[in-house]
Amino acid sequence: MNRFFIDECLSASLVAIAKERGLLVDYGPHMGMAGWQDWNIARFAFENGYIVVTNNRRDFLREYLKHELHHGLIVLVPNSERQAQIALFSRALDHLVEMDEPPDGKLIEILADGSVHIRDWTRRRHDIAHISNPPWGSR
Repeated sequence: MNRFFIDECLSASLVAIAKERGLLVDYGPHMGMAGWQDWNIARFAFENGYIVVTNNRRDFLREYLKHELHHGLIVLVPNSERQAQIALFSRALDHLVEMDEPPDGKLIEILADGSVHIRDWTRRRHDIAHISNPPWGSR
């Protein structure tokens, strides 16, 4: 079963959204991890089987390039208010159900318009230009 780790840059309300769906979820600040550096969070996620949910896109994309195996990274691309975060995270969870497979090694990005973009994102399979110049960036 997927386990989700919600980064402190996002609302704690996302924890309730995941729990309502019967998912395992933890929120960094509730685990005593407030203020942790992104590389520490990434390492913790890798070691404990978490899918990280964040909107700290660039830092986590760089961190995930260092690893060949991870359980998935979900990025809510716009820096938005709580209600928008809830809608985007709900869209991401819906899409995971539609995928019908674990998001291992995948980067899942959800844009403000609700569109979902999925790509491989590991040490061997990535597009480094995507960090600074994503194809959807010109929208």
